[in-house]
Amino acid sequence: MKKKIVSMLLSSVMIVSSLAACTNNNGGEGAGTGTTTTVEVKNEDGTTSTVEVEKTTTGEVNAETGTYEVKDLYITVDGTLTANVDNGQDAFIQQWEEAVSAKLGHDVKLHINQPDHSGYASNVAQMLATGQPGDGSYPDALIMSAGMFRQYANEGLLWDMAKAYDNAEFQARVTLPSVNLNMRDAQGHQYGFAPTYGNGCVTYIKQSWLDAAGKKIEDIKTFDDYYALLKDFTKDGQTGVIAAGFGKLDEAPFINYMPEFWQGAYPSFYQKPGTTEWIDGFQEQATIDALDRLAMAYKDGVIDKDTEGASTKIAREKFFSNDQSTSEGVFTYWAGTWLRTLTNNMEKNDVDNDLGDDRLVQLPPIKEIEDTWGGYINREAPVWVILDDGDGNDLREQAIFDALFETMLDGDTVQTLWTYGAKGVHWDTKAEEFVTNPDDPDKRKEYSYEEGEFHLLPSPNDPNSLWKKNHLDSVLVIAPLTNGFVDSDPLVEKGNEFFTTHCVDAPQAPSSEIYTQYEADLATDKTTWMNKVVAGEMTGAEAIAEYQAKYGDIAQQILDELNAK
Repeated sequence: MKKKIVSMLLSSVMIVSSLAACTNNNGGEGAGTGTTTTVEVKNEDGTTSTVEVEKTTTGEVNAETGTYEVKDLYITVDGTLTANVDNGQDAFIQQWEEAVSAKLGHDVKLHINQPDHSGYASNVAQMLATGQPGDGSYPDALIMSAGMFRQYANEGLLWDMAKAYDNAEFQARVTLPSVNLNMRDAQGHQYGFAPTYGNGCVTYIKQSWLDAAGKKIEDIKTFDDYYALLKDFTKDGQTGVIAAGFGKLDEAPFINYMPEFWQGAYPSFYQKPGTTEWIDGFQEQATIDALDRLAMAYKDGVIDKDTEGASTKIAREKFFSNDQSTSEGVFTYWAGTWLRTLTNNMEKNDVDNDLGDDRLVQLPPIKEIEDTWGGYINREAPVWVILDDGDGNDLREQAIFDALFETMLDGDTVQTLWTYGAKGVHWDTKAEEFVTNPDDPDKRKEYSYEEGEFHLLPSPNDPNSLWKKNHLDSVLVIAPLTNGFVDSDPLVEKGNEFFTTHCVDAPQAPSSEIYTQYEADLATDKTTWMNKVVAGEMTGAEAIAEYQAKYGDIAQQILDELNAK
């Protein structure tokens, strides 16, 4: 790896003087352990300087090379890292450490904290407020949703990685530069790194249910067509549609789980398309109409009654349950890989096995969506961030960037680990044969591969299901692999092609100090009002009136702050 900015900064007198005491931007303890070491640093003119440098939980300055070396890297990640502790994470960590240590020229240990996915945001908030560097509870780097990122970007906690990103070795292979460049603020600061674009949700419909209703996917063009289909599906215990909530009002892009009902509504602050003006979408008539449509559907029984309290797991499992007598015909969920995942789960549960990979069809955006947003919403990408230790220099943070992000997109060994997992555990290239579902004649599949042929292996925690991916989606990544390792699943390719054909980018998440202060309360109250409208306890107009009474002045302050920028 190149020394880049690290060695240049280390020879600066200003940097040396600031290394002796390390505090973060909130005035508390930073990454330091409170102990120091004396090292001789080589200056650019060939001379040396003896300086006292504080050791940190991440690493320390190498006196011989004059660079900062990461020794222990603490990261926090959500459920998007599929290689969890029950699914081969030990092997992933071991192979990552071997590969990255070889690249860096010194040993580095990787420590992964993976909180429960559904409570990730609240867990991170608590961790950043109470965690202590070095005990595994306070990370060097972590992943955030777009909404979380906007919240923390204004708090002085995150490191500006614009220079590091511009100087990264993977820049030569980036095919989607706008994903990260669009993340920068007006001053050019970049506080996050997105290795992939965001992806989004599409509406899946069971082909067998369409056939039973005498309908074709081409027949569903408008909301009236869609609603009539849901009514056809709702009978004898079966329901038209289920989702993990009527709307995801605590996470952008908010409308992705029930897009046909939300149509042109966007129940948050966003920039009016084609302008620089920020508006409050929750107060718009489109939101009132959307809430009333949801209430109508719930009253008519075409929305599954479990939707209000359903987690994504509950909604998924009801949709592909082996008991289809109480299931649903429609489910809006993530595109691409999930077309394969949902299909495989239906197969495991003996649902429509006669249809094979044609069990599900994807619904093109209805006319009302096309006329407003222009397609399904491609969310802002989740981002990785590095926590700034507040010592006034970039030494530690640049070293973390090089160890974690530079290698994550190396195009080869480490990127393969993040994309497919560990060799010999999640994938391999050796000649071998194996069988899934060996004792079930209907599901039994035999696999045979020649030496050197890349292939995925059975999942460590489910030997009857093939592994799919780890953290990075090879189709969504901003810098592709260069080693030729491709899982060419035609169903995944079909799903990705469908989404990219029918999607538009989500509005940019708001970045406002006042919004950050009230974001959690706004999401909680909006969700409460939405659920009350759906339950028939108030109308959409009444919900918005209550919102205006409680948050009208605050909403205007947020808009004033956003538009002032």
